[in-house]
Amino acid sequence: MSKFATRPQVARRFIRKTLSLGLGAACVAGVALGTTAQAADAGKVGLGLPLLTSPFWQSYNNYLPKYAKDMGIDILAPVNSNGDPVQQITDMNNLLNLGSKGIVVGPLDSAAISRALDAASAKNVPVVAVDVAPTQGKVAMVVRADNHAYGEKACMYIGEHVKAGKVVQIMGDLGSVNGRDRSDAFRTCMKKFPALTVLEIPAGWKGDVAATGLDSLLTANPDVKGIYMQAGGVYLSPTLQTLRRKQMLYPAGDAKHVVIVSNDGIPQEFDAIRRGDIDATISQPADLYAKYGLYYIKAALAGQTFKPGPTDHGSTIVELAPGRLEDQLPAPLVTKANVDDKNLWGNTVK
Repeated sequence: MSKFATRPQVARRFIRKTLSLGLGAACVAGVALGTTAQAADAGKVGLGLPLLTSPFWQSYNNYLPKYAKDMGIDILAPVNSNGDPVQQITDMNNLLNLGSKGIVVGPLDSAAISRALDAASAKNVPVVAVDVAPTQGKVAMVVRADNHAYGEKACMYIGEHVKAGKVVQIMGDLGSVNGRDRSDAFRTCMKKFPALTVLEIPAGWKGDVAATGLDSLLTANPDVKGIYMQAGGVYLSPTLQTLRRKQMLYPAGDAKHVVIVSNDGIPQEFDAIRRGDIDATISQPADLYAKYGLYYIKAALAGQTFKPGPTDHGSTIVELAPGRLEDQLPAPLVTKANVDDKNLWGNTVK
C-alpha cells in the first residue's frame, strides 16, 4: 500500500514543514491557489490519491474517470499525495480551495486525516473515504473491504498448507487501521495452528524495507515455510527477488516451496500464482473502490443517507462508530483454481 506515519510524527513533520516554508513562500502559494480557484468549476468532485507507486492504486486511478463518466460526475484531476500524510492534508485543503463540492480520498493515516476532514466539514463538503477508515472526523461513507478477513483468510490458507514450522508476516504500517486489522487478525487466527511460529517484519508499506527485513530474517531462519504479504503491490517483487537471491524460490508442488499468500489482487500477483511463485492472494476490489467511492459521494451530494445492513451490490454496511458507516465490499481469495476467473478485476486490466 503506502507509507504512513503515526499521529505524533505527522504533527512534528507538519510543524517543521510550516516553519521551513516561511511567510513569503506561504503568501506566494496563497496567490497561486486563489488564481486557480477562480478558474475551477465549483461543481466538481475532488479526488485524493494516497500514492501511485503501487499497481493497485494505479488501477484504482484508471477506473475513476470511467465510473465518473458513467455516473455523470464532473471530477477534478486527481491529486497524488505520494505516500506523505502531511502532503495529503495540504492536498485536501487545496481541493477545498478549488471549490470541490465533494471529495473522495484514500486516507494515508487513519488519525491524521481528521484535520482535513474537519476542514471539509466546516465548509459543508462531504467526504467519502476509500480503503482506509478514519478514526476521527466526519465522512459520508467509508468504502472498504473487511481487512480482518484479509488476515484471517491468509492465515487459514497457510495453516491448512503448512503442517509445522515458521511463517512470516510482512506487515503494513500499524499507524493505519488496515495494517492493524490485517496484523491482528493474522496473529489471532494463527493461534489455531500451534505447530506454526509467527515471525514479523514491520515494513510500513515500503518495498525496500520489506526486502531488507526479509533478507535478514531468512539468514537467521532459513527454514521458513510460509509468508503472508499484506500488500502485493509493494511487497511482491521484493519478496520474490529476495527468495530467488537466497535460492529459496521453488514452484508450488516442490517439497522446498515456501507457501505465500498476498493481498491486493493485481495482475502481477495472478501471474505469480500461475507460475507457482505464490499460492494465493485476496483480491482487494480496486474497481469497486472507485465505483462506490463515486457512488456514495454522488448520493451524499443529493442528500441521501444510508443505514447498516445488506446492500444491493453484494456487500454489507456496518457502523464503525456512531454515525460512521462502512460499506464492506467483497474480497475473494484467489488461488490457482480460480485465478483465470474473468470476473476478477485483476483479469480485466490491460
